[in-house]
Amino acid sequence: MHTETRETTSMSDAQDKAGTLIEALPWIQRFAGTTMVIKYGGNAMVNDGLRRAFAEDVVFLHHVGIHPVVVHGGGPQINAMLSRLGIESEFKGGLRVTTPEAMDVVRMVLTGQVGRELVGLINSHGPYAVGMSGEDGGLLRAVRTGTVVDGEEVDLGQVGEVIGVNPEGILDIIAAGRIPVISTVAPEIFDDGTGDPGAKQAQTTGQVLNVNADTAAAALAEALGASKLVILTDVEGLFANWPDRTSLISSLTATELRELLPRLESGMIPKMEACLTAVEGGVERAHIVDGRLPHSMLLETFTTAGIGTQVVPDEENS
Repeated sequence: MHTETRETTSMSDAQDKAGTLIEALPWIQRFAGTTMVIKYGGNAMVNDGLRRAFAEDVVFLHHVGIHPVVVHGGGPQINAMLSRLGIESEFKGGLRVTTPEAMDVVRMVLTGQVGRELVGLINSHGPYAVGMSGEDGGLLRAVRTGTVVDGEEVDLGQVGEVIGVNPEGILDIIAAGRIPVISTVAPEIFDDGTGDPGAKQAQTTGQVLNVNADTAAAALAEALGASKLVILTDVEGLFANWPDRTSLISSLTATELRELLPRLESGMIPKMEACLTAVEGGVERAHIVDGRLPHSMLLETFTTAGIGTQVVPDEENS
């Protein structure tokens, strides 16, 4: 006679688990068949347990019929490699100055280390993930940007802003039943001052730029017509009056966020601007989620209360 060993659990625990599954059902039904863009970063990238939990979450989304697209940076890993190679990390106005020498390291770490490790973690559950970078298939196009420090324009080197997305390569991967994992480097195109990525899209400079993963994820979410943009951070969400931890905002509209932006901490501004760009570009919802909490992405997506901050279009609350 075949016997099967099963873990025992209390009746109340079993009912709680069943309740969680039932609560998730309408959200699974709502988002099945849609695309979700996830920006993977922060402590979730460096803690082994959180890395494994993130990979499990991505595979879960895949199996319930959602199409996850993972976008990642790799600041801590880049800093570690630069230090190991004896290359000084320089920052101006809080932004990394990317020299040609540093860009070689950025490219190597993002596409050859961080991306490969994440693909491997996801693929430990099955042959799901495919790694690519913003250079592949003309996925991303970027122009060089600087910053302003004390009223003066500052050159940041090979740092850029995404101004064009060609999503065909990602759509092909999704159509094949796979999960795209995207490293945020992008070919530089000539900037004709119009902001039109199609005007000279064939005329690349031959340089590759380091682009912000938050803004790249927002551009991809818009281009893919995603239902959600989820950005993992190292805080619980957006606070109206940081560091007052009772001022966590559960949900706000695009207009409310735009009014709040000038008062935010500098580290949150790129993330919230990315959320604003996404919802104004047609993405149904954008979320800021605490990546330090295992499975936080699932809790935000598939529970009624949620645990982070969501940004919704103005018309939803009109």
